[in-house]
Formats: sequence, C-alpha cells, structure tokens
Amino acid sequence: MHLRPQKNKGLLTIEKILKSLPHRYPFLLVDRVLKLEKGKCITAFKNVSYNEHFFQGHFPHLKVMPGVLVVEALAQAGGILLYHSVPNPETVLVFLTTINNAKFRKPIVPGDQLKLEVEILKLKSKYSYISGKAFVDGELVAEAEIMASFTNLEELNERE
Repeated sequence: MHLRPQKNKGLLTIEKILKSLPHRYPFLLVDRVLKLEKGKCITAFKNVSYNEHFFQGHFPHLKVMPGVLVVEALAQAGGILLYHSVPNPETVLVFLTTINNAKFRKPIVPGDQLKLEVEILKLKSKYSYISGKAFVDGELVAEAEIMASFTNLEELNERE
C-alpha cells in the first residue's frame, strides 16, 4: 500500500505549522489549518486524543482538557496567523502577554475536535490583540481575547 498526502485536507499541514510556531511535542496544540487570511483571521483544528499527556494528571478519572490549554491552543492558532501577517516573521518571536474575558462553556473530552477561530482585532509593530473562539461540533465551548507582543530575536539572543 502506498500512502499519499490527501489533497484539500488543510491549507497548512503539520510540517508548515512547525515552521510557523516554536512549539513542539508535547506542547504543540494545533494539528491543521483550514483557512488563513493574512492580517485577518484563521481557522485551525486540534484533535483531542485520549493519549494526551495532560489527561494523566488533570481529573484522571474524568478526562477533561484543561481550560488553560484551550486558551493556549487559541493563542497558538493566533501565533500562526500573526506569523503570516507581519513582515519578516523569522526575525520575531510572539509572546502571549494578556488574557481577557476568558470563558469556558463546556468540557472538552477525548474524541473532540476543537475548531479554533481567531481574528485579529488590532495589529501594531510591537503588539497585537486577537479574539479567539473554540468550538466542538459547532457549539461554542471556550473563548478569550489575547494580547501578544513581538520580540526581536536578535535582541533576545543578545541577553543570553
């Protein structure tokens, strides 16, 4: 049997996502990007598996994805969007700086597919405001507004 990549399964595959984010296993929380409009919005997915490392210690008898990781997944989707929306993205690192109005409406459990919808509210040279919503089966399960700052990689490396 010969396996071939499937066409039209997503705008950004995991390989391209890895080029957009510094995160790696076990902290990479975006599996696929379906839609990306530079400077505007992104739609991405996180498949929630029973084998996720965080289920071992977070309510071990009732598998529930931690809310903070749902916000992190939204932030990572936003990071991908920002990476593709700023000039010279390879020269900056995006840091989450503020979380506002976070709401968690329903638990996320193994087998769920998180649909992450993030839009840019404000984009400046040093920071950005984004709004993110997470859905499972079309139902809103979490949302947050996030501020991120851009740090020049050269300046960051000089500190070391």
